[in-house]
Amino acid sequence: MTAALLFAAANLALAQAAPKIKFATSAGDFVVEVYPDKAPKTVENFLQYVKDKHYDGTIFHRVINNFMVQGGGFDASYQQKPTRAPVVHEGRQAMEKGLRNVSGTLAMARTNDPQSASAQFFINVKDNAFLDPSVQAFGYTVFGKVVSGMDVVNTIKSTPTGAGGPFGSDVPKTPILINSATLVK
Repeated sequence: MTAALLFAAANLALAQAAPKIKFATSAGDFVVEVYPDKAPKTVENFLQYVKDKHYDGTIFHRVINNFMVQGGGFDASYQQKPTRAPVVHEGRQAMEKGLRNVSGTLAMARTNDPQSASAQFFINVKDNAFLDPSVQAFGYTVFGKVVSGMDVVNTIKSTPTGAGGPFGSDVPKTPILINSATLVK
């Protein structure tokens, strides 16, 4: 009985350690899980945006087939949504704990300043080792992965793109809206 209780407790701890978020989009639904044990500040930041409904009504504004799909920062009118202060970069810590920019993983988008990530995220649609932290570069913090609906992400990555709003390229010609991002119970 004791071994069974320990096993159940370990499974519960794992379930609690990897919250899941369902993204309902105009292209279909997908679910990601995030890893607070590997990138705690990044996950806390992301989950707060989910709880605040920040992602609801945003678009995937940067889609590059054979690279990544990026969203979470602009509404359907290409207005940038207000954000909180940037989150501390945890790329090296997450990589030391096994997270890399491989296909299906979720990472924080940022400017050239490694400490600038706030709400925008991207999903790698191929292995992008050059985005991993290195001695020469901070890289991008991976903090989760797609656990169901990768076919939807692949539909998004394959959508025709062009100029849109303030962006000269890589914008889906038919907007892909995030209708909602909700924590899965």
